[in-house]
Amino acid sequence: MKDLSPKKHELERIEIASIDEIKALQLDRLRWSINHAYNNVEFYKNKYDEVGVHPGDLKHLEDIKLFPFTTKEDLRNNYPFKMFACKLENIARIHASSGTTGKPTVVAYTKNDLAMWEHLIERCLRASGMKKGDLLHNAYGYGLFTGGLGLHGGAEKMGLTVVPVSGGMTARQVQLINDFRPKGITVTPSYILSVLDEFRAQGLDPRECSLEVGIFGAEPWTNSMRQEIESQFDMHAVDIYGLSEVLGPGVANECVESKDGLHVWEDYFYPEIINVESGNVLDDGEKGELVFSSLCKEAFPIIRYRTKDLTKLMSGTARSMRRMEKITGRSDDMIIIRGVNIFPTQIEEQLLKISDLSPHFQIRLIKEGRLDKMIVSAEHYESEDLSKENTERLAVDLKNRIKDNIGLNIEVNVSKKGSVPRSEGKAVRVIDER
Repeated sequence: MKDLSPKKHELERIEIASIDEIKALQLDRLRWSINHAYNNVEFYKNKYDEVGVHPGDLKHLEDIKLFPFTTKEDLRNNYPFKMFACKLENIARIHASSGTTGKPTVVAYTKNDLAMWEHLIERCLRASGMKKGDLLHNAYGYGLFTGGLGLHGGAEKMGLTVVPVSGGMTARQVQLINDFRPKGITVTPSYILSVLDEFRAQGLDPRECSLEVGIFGAEPWTNSMRQEIESQFDMHAVDIYGLSEVLGPGVANECVESKDGLHVWEDYFYPEIINVESGNVLDDGEKGELVFSSLCKEAFPIIRYRTKDLTKLMSGTARSMRRMEKITGRSDDMIIIRGVNIFPTQIEEQLLKISDLSPHFQIRLIKEGRLDKMIVSAEHYESEDLSKENTERLAVDLKNRIKDNIGLNIEVNVSKKGSVPRSEGKAVRVIDER
């Protein structure tokens, strides 16, 4: 793989500023953001008055712990526009979640917010190894989902040539990659596996394609998955993080030269890690739930938003700003089977150790009598027609690895290639039938 590291003179000064300078900027901006939310969003004013806290109580960054959390349920209860801090006539764009588990969460952006978003996407793309004039294949979904349009604006601002492919039509994705020869691709990590399958189906070697960097986000993925993608495509696989409630993609990004965690853009967001049960703030290096406060958003300020993503904060390396460990699980993704806590990424990690199995899998949870049971469906990497002896051998191998590493006895079924459902966006890893 080529060295795609940006030069030091290409970075913004704040990216390599001193910690004291970053903290001073954060405090000024956090004071503004809390005042802005309190004065313009009835929800925040009522909630802060109820617990007896006022924006003026924020004297130091650590005082953020005095303010109550904001949750997804709060956003749903104020559907559709009650969390907006600007009049609708001043809103330039509205995005929303899918709402598959209830009312969608609706977010908004002023023109200044969109300019900030573009600026941060440009920073992420540069950190990933992209440069002005490069061609970007954007396979994130366009529409109310923040991924496609969010990345698009920043890529154009950076001076990239953007191919707005969106998701789906996998055969066409491969054709356009081969014909247009993009340097970078932005897509979910699960969908790049479908693109990989299509390369092989067309008899093409993915290592021979033009892609030098893939920027993957919108769902948890492991370092094992990174190694799989990089080895199959001969390209850098870099993690990008965001969620619509905080901004969309662009809140944090890995640096291509280090790939040792995602640098949080702390000049625009203040991160915390809390204990999931107690809500107490944890020290850097301790794992817990990620909480974000926006520092500059006009239309949709968000204060102490509980993301449900599990990670830890670490000191900066390639940039001065703190890193967060790759998200490999969410508190609401955790599966509890007979007292054992499991995340889908733990299954993925063991599956990727078996070369004859493809990275595609799905977990089914059922009741067997009074007990919960987990069934993992996997598939062979290449063969379309497998002997019963071979599939049983692979199933036993995966079953034993999961038992040895996770401590749970489960059922594993291995079928022919293509038997596990594919995704054109975020993968559906768990089907709970209990």
